[in-house]
Amino acid sequence: MNKITFKTFVLLILILSISACQQPKSNENITSKEEVQPEPTQPDATEVWEPQPTIITPVYDSIVPSDAIVLFDGKNLNQWKSSKDNAKAQWTLNEDGSMTVKPGIGDIQTKEGFGSIQLHIEWKTPEVTVSEGQGRGNSGIFFQDRYELQILDNFRNKTYANGQAGSIYKQSPPLVNASKKNGEWQVYDIIFNAPEFNGSGEKVKSGYITVLHNGVVIQNHTEILGTTEDIGFPKNDAHGKAPIRLQDHGNLISYRNIWLREL
Repeated sequence: MNKITFKTFVLLILILSISACQQPKSNENITSKEEVQPEPTQPDATEVWEPQPTIITPVYDSIVPSDAIVLFDGKNLNQWKSSKDNAKAQWTLNEDGSMTVKPGIGDIQTKEGFGSIQLHIEWKTPEVTVSEGQGRGNSGIFFQDRYELQILDNFRNKTYANGQAGSIYKQSPPLVNASKKNGEWQVYDIIFNAPEFNGSGEKVKSGYITVLHNGVVIQNHTEILGTTEDIGFPKNDAHGKAPIRLQDHGNLISYRNIWLREL
């Protein structure tokens, strides 16, 4: 009788112990309410200065694919128009097969709209520097007229990390700083996957971008949070195919050998 009672007692203790372990702690399932921060009203509120991407030495060579759509081969600006008024693009054509921003004329954009693409573009900042930070060799490539990949002279030129060359501007800094010396030709090879929206205008799939700068991966399937905004948060208004736009930021940036492949 005592033996049976002892076994029963031990079994009861085990059951109670297991039951106690399964009970949630008093504060286990309490979740804190998400804080909604007010939207910034000044440009520097969305500048990230640290940590700075590591500086590396780039190497690059390229070949144009046979199925590429050539947007600029040095001969003319027939594939481009003014972003201001849809007039003929007025940037400067150079004898070396490049074109250069004509400050004050404004941005130029492709006449055709595009979705997901592979883009190759070569660019050069002025050899002589006249400013620092964002005022030095600044331009940008806007995918679908609204998502900016930054162009900037970042050779010994410190600025906020999510605003330097290769950044998804004001969103994602480059993984490393692969910039060449100012005045040297540089290369971006880009895979851009366009965002998708449903019939109600809601975003159902984010856009993503992969970027090689002078042959080095600096954006690796990076999510695009929304439109490029200098002040405030990215927006996500519905859209379809749209032009590629090159920015006139007041600096003499040159471009050459621009081609793409639709994906």
